[in-house]
Amino acid sequence: MNMNFKTVATMVAISATTAIVSVWGVSKFNAYQQAGFQDPGKLPFNYAGFNNNNAPAVAVDFTPAATTAVPAVVHIKTKIKEKQISSGGSRGRNPFSDFFGDDFGDFFGGGPRVMPEQRASGSGVIITEDGYIVTNNHVIDGSDEINVTLGNKKSYKATLIGADPSTDIAVIKIEAKGLPYLIYGNSDEAKLGQWVLAVGYPLSLDATVTAGIISAKSRSIDINRKQSDRPVESFIQTDAAVNPGNSGGALVNTTGELIGINSAIASPTGSYAGYSYAIPVNIVKKVVTDIVKFGTVQRAYIGINFLPENVTDEQKLAYEKEFGISIKEGEGVFVTEVPANGAAAIAGIKKYDIITKIDGINITSGPELQEQVAKHKPGDKVAITYKRAGKENTVTLTLKNKVGNTDIVKNTSIIEKLGGTFENLDKKVAAANEVEGGVVVKKVGDGLLKKSRMQDGFVIISVNGSEVKSLDELKEILAKIKSGVVRLEGFYPGFEGSYTYPLNLSEE
Repeated sequence: MNMNFKTVATMVAISATTAIVSVWGVSKFNAYQQAGFQDPGKLPFNYAGFNNNNAPAVAVDFTPAATTAVPAVVHIKTKIKEKQISSGGSRGRNPFSDFFGDDFGDFFGGGPRVMPEQRASGSGVIITEDGYIVTNNHVIDGSDEINVTLGNKKSYKATLIGADPSTDIAVIKIEAKGLPYLIYGNSDEAKLGQWVLAVGYPLSLDATVTAGIISAKSRSIDINRKQSDRPVESFIQTDAAVNPGNSGGALVNTTGELIGINSAIASPTGSYAGYSYAIPVNIVKKVVTDIVKFGTVQRAYIGINFLPENVTDEQKLAYEKEFGISIKEGEGVFVTEVPANGAAAIAGIKKYDIITKIDGINITSGPELQEQVAKHKPGDKVAITYKRAGKENTVTLTLKNKVGNTDIVKNTSIIEKLGGTFENLDKKVAAANEVEGGVVVKKVGDGLLKKSRMQDGFVIISVNGSEVKSLDELKEILAKIKSGVVRLEGFYPGFEGSYTYPLNLSEE
């Protein structure tokens, strides 16, 4: 029986449509069934480096790195000698001591006192075969004696070559030859998730090795502000266990290269609680080279102020309202001020620009910017990429030093930093004021003393409680302190009362 053509066409169309709908429905059902599951034969774009995904996992062997590092990491022991604490003569004297002696005066908090001897320890890393060692500034700061014990138990007295409180780096030296030392790695190449070893002398134990991974880079924890008004922080964060005593020790990669100096921990108790922080070796080697070659760090400056890290939402809104601009987190470093005649101003960078790269390296935060700049010296030229009104620009900028030029900065003694002219206190004036001696500030000058608002004629009789009877003693005490805040105590002849002037020796 014949069917007409129209009927056949209709049946074919219905059959085709039904088949298509069925296939579509099955595919949708299968997709629904597979929702949340991964296709084992497919890799996303961020796994582009894992082409040979069928290769067996290779276990990491830490033995070669540990064997290399342990002999080159040393135990540092420091001592601050017992000191006489000045009572300040009649101005700070307890009247009961006239009748019952100085010991009774001590009971009431007056009279002569003695600061007992203090001892501490840390770690250090040998960086040359002839005995140069890098450690933390806070390990040796204020020490009268520095002793170094090697892995072979030999001990040496060390000499302080120089220190930089801003980065918390110090260089000491022992007289020895043929020492094992660690080779510098490249901290810029350190990657998140990379295995690292922390080597040091924690908790007065012998050499100890712990392992962990790099959990973050360019971290700022604002710890160096305790010893410097211009802190430089861009720490490598790891979960390798670090405890008191590890400070100044080595952070090495699995090939035994030095990639950082362990410096701090984040802890509510003072002991390891999961995170430790190391100064990147690219900063370390720049600071060490400057200290050894020039006696002080040749610190370079871009010449900008920028939006601080970790601002609250309220602070961010206030900045946006003030600047009339939307600030996007992670976009770059937002410039808030450009001082006139600075390197940035000369190069054409302006307020509200967003710095995104330095020499082609992406910059998303203040610590990242500090890390890149800290590797340079005044006079170096760097390429700065920035955004302005949505458009990206690149300029070449010549970095400057703290005084605004490109000259080499000389190592300035602490006395020179104070800025005054001094002389020993006349014996008759000392006797009249019931003190054994002191140092007269004949003229305040233009240094740190001027910032303290001290006046000409002030007599210094103690520094941080340690008695000062002569200019030589003043120089000796300040040379040992080197950095941080000190308190100069004394009096003005002819005036009643004692005066104290705090000074930050770390100011530049």
